[in-house]
Amino acid sequence: MVQYNFKKITVVPPGKDFIDIILSRTQRQTPTVVHKGYAISRIRQFYMRKVRYSQQNFYEKLSTIIDEFPRLDDIHPFYGDLLHVLYNKDHYKLALGQINTARNIIAKISKDYLRLLKYGDSLYRCKCLKVAALGRMCTVVKRISPSLAYLEQIRQHMARLPSIDPNTRTVLICGYPNVGKSSFMNKITRADVDVQPYAFTTKSLFVGHTDYKYLRYQVIDTPGILDRPFEDRNIIEMCSITALAHLRAAVLFFLDISGSCGYSIAQQAALFHSIKSLFMNKPLVIVCNKTDLQPLEGLSEDDMKLVMEMKEEAMKTITQAGDPNEEGVLLTMSTLTDDGVIAVKNAACERLLEQRVDVKMKSKKMVDCLNRFHVAVPKPRDNKERPVYIPQAVLEARENAAAKEKKKLEKDLENENGGAGVYSASLKKHYILANDEWKEDILPEIMDGHNVADFLDPDILERCEELEREEGLRLEEQAAQDAFEIDGHELTEEQKDILAQIRKKKALLIQEHRMKKRTAESRPIVPRKFDKDRKFTTDRMRRQLSSMDVDPSAAINRVRSQSRGRKRERSLSRVAVDGDDMEIDGQQSNKKLRLRSRSRSRSRAPEEVIPGEGFKDSEQKKKAIKKAKDATKKRNKDARRGEADRVIPTLKPKHLTS
Repeated sequence: MVQYNFKKITVVPPGKDFIDIILSRTQRQTPTVVHKGYAISRIRQFYMRKVRYSQQNFYEKLSTIIDEFPRLDDIHPFYGDLLHVLYNKDHYKLALGQINTARNIIAKISKDYLRLLKYGDSLYRCKCLKVAALGRMCTVVKRISPSLAYLEQIRQHMARLPSIDPNTRTVLICGYPNVGKSSFMNKITRADVDVQPYAFTTKSLFVGHTDYKYLRYQVIDTPGILDRPFEDRNIIEMCSITALAHLRAAVLFFLDISGSCGYSIAQQAALFHSIKSLFMNKPLVIVCNKTDLQPLEGLSEDDMKLVMEMKEEAMKTITQAGDPNEEGVLLTMSTLTDDGVIAVKNAACERLLEQRVDVKMKSKKMVDCLNRFHVAVPKPRDNKERPVYIPQAVLEARENAAAKEKKKLEKDLENENGGAGVYSASLKKHYILANDEWKEDILPEIMDGHNVADFLDPDILERCEELEREEGLRLEEQAAQDAFEIDGHELTEEQKDILAQIRKKKALLIQEHRMKKRTAESRPIVPRKFDKDRKFTTDRMRRQLSSMDVDPSAAINRVRSQSRGRKRERSLSRVAVDGDDMEIDGQQSNKKLRLRSRSRSRSRAPEEVIPGEGFKDSEQKKKAIKKAKDATKKRNKDARRGEADRVIPTLKPKHLTS
């Protein structure tokens, strides 16, 4: 079970947000109204409560940060060294120490000001002491803002660390960069580690899980290590060194015998000898990878000698009882072709399991347990042989089951006939019919008790087309005859002439209407800025109308009135101008004028009093308008939507105003 879960650490707020959280909570959770008429003891308790509540909130928040972050001296050495490699434990401890100091200072400030508030002699003095106490607490928190920001960055990074249990069964993969460690990890676990054809693709520890003999094993993929002094190694390499040093695991040291990783076998052997002290008391397996490019037997004598030396060193790390076993020390595989991958996993898990069992058997606890165990072994009572008895019915049932042919499923038929996409299962073969030969017959279409196929004519399409042509000709003749029939009676010659004239007149009216739609009267007026060539002018219209012996004055006046905009007073003049053309009586014209005047609103001054508004005169209305503008001035300045807009865009704690 995983003991360390850094994802549960609470978020560390920045210094400014920290202050806003505490002060707004103090304002919400404590009384906010006090009057100078209260008794002085009540006033003191009011402000003492605010100071005490703020101090408690600061103390709880800071204590949560200190308690949730792991203490490097109390956790497993693997995590202690890993955090030191990633974050530098001196800076880490210094930040937590500053948080602890700030917590103690805030407690001391609260204690001092509570003592002063006990002797406050007025509302003003108590309020000043409260403001000073909260101000000093906030100043202390502001000073530790860099430490809070640093701890928040550490928290975010720690939440991304893999959950590694140092005490469970673990398989550790190490070696030079780009030798196939991540590819092997992806093969035996469900982890999805990025694999690229260049060095240092893996920059941190990755964890996966695999099963062997119904037991769960933890597989750790470490970044590549280079053969150089300990002081020159970077953070990425130090993560691998830390895992090798502190985790009790089976170690798989990967060798790229093909040299495609960019490092020779001699360089990889030098790395093995430089870190072999980290392999002591751990099951060690040397894995020769990429045998698809270079088999182990094809190595040169020098390279083979280096590999054998590493194998001898690996044999020295075996501490299990009995004779050392050489079978699981040097293995070959290829992650590209999956050749030997499962064998390597099984060998590593088996070696680790044997070592863990051996260690437990040698422990003092196991000796105490064995003293209480007794294993009973039955002894034979005589030399008589007693074979296993199987009833005859069972044997016959087995023989019948073996002789019986296996029923073919649709899946088997699909595989035999070309697979999915080629084979189509027949749904008709399960039909229950009198004769099985009828199953694949095409179903007939029955109408009125007869099969349609029995009456099918092969020339049906040609005959249908011929019938359609005859029907079309017959309909045309009928339409021509019906055109000169009214109520089913034949028209006379005179009636036919009249009907032709009516239709001609109707066509002329339609044509005339279309012409009117295209005339200038129905078109929109062309603005002057678009009539730069002065094509549409009154002078041109006067010349054209005069050439047709038409008086252009009425038309020109109408155009000018439209260009200047219609006004109410011109309605009478227009009626007078068109009076000769309109044949209406006086009563009807007056009624139309009244309707037209009502439809147009009359413009009024803002100060003019309209009946029903409730003002005595225009002066009173002026004063009301002025007061309304003054009332909206401040609201508009604050960008309020109306009188009911009470929104507060920025929530500011009122700890200094209460």
